[in-house]
Amino acid sequence: MQFDDVIVGRRSIRGYLDKPVPRELVREVLELAMRAPTSLNTQPWNFYVVAGEVLDRIRQGNVERNLAGVPDSREFRLGPGYGGVHRERQIEIAKQLFGAMGIARDDKAKRQDWVLRGFRQFDAPVSIVITYDRVLEGGDIASFDCGGVVNCLVNAAWSRGLGCVINSQGIMQSPVVREHAGIPDDQVIQMCVALGWPDETFPANAVVSRRKSVDEAAVFRGFPD
Repeated sequence: MQFDDVIVGRRSIRGYLDKPVPRELVREVLELAMRAPTSLNTQPWNFYVVAGEVLDRIRQGNVERNLAGVPDSREFRLGPGYGGVHRERQIEIAKQLFGAMGIARDDKAKRQDWVLRGFRQFDAPVSIVITYDRVLEGGDIASFDCGGVVNCLVNAAWSRGLGCVINSQGIMQSPVVREHAGIPDDQVIQMCVALGWPDETFPANAVVSRRKSVDEAAVFRGFPD
C-alpha cells in the first residue's frame, strides 16, 4: 500500500476471522513499528505477543474477574472522566458501533456482550501487550513513546492486510495479563492491541469515525497569507 492509503484507509477492527496469524508476519509488523520516533533513542517499549491457549487463559481471567466485580487494575493513569466535546465524541462513536451491530439502547444483554468482547480482546487470534521499563515510571515520556510505537504498529499491520484495535479493556485486570503473558515486575503494562485478519462481514468493522478537521485542530502562526 501507499502510505496515504494506509493512513486514510485504516480503521479499528473489532471482529476477526478464526484464522491464525503467522509468527513471522507479527515479527515483520513489529520490526516496522519499532522504527517509531523515541525520545533520545531510549526505546522503552517491550512487546508480549500472546496467542492460543495463553491468550485464552487471559480472556477467561479477564471475564471472570470483571463479572465478579473485581476492581479495575490498569497500570496507567485514567484521569478524570470525559466531559464536553470529548464526551460527545465518545458517545458519537458508541452510537455508530451500536447502530452497526443492531444493539438497542435498552438491550442490556447485547450491551453487556459487547463489553465482554472487549475483555476477550474482541476474540482476536493475537494480542500484543505493550510495556515499558519501570525504571522510567513517574514521567510521561515513556508512555508517549509507547503511544508512538502503537500507532506505527497498527498502521504496519494494516499495510500487511491485518486489522487491529487498541484495547485497554484487555488489560483491565493486569494481574491476569502479567501472570499468563509472563511479564516481570520491572515493567509497567501500558496497553494492548488485538490483531488478526479482519472479518469483512462483521458490521462494526465498517464503522469509520469522524475526525476533526485541520481547521478545528491546528493554529498556524508566522506564515504568509
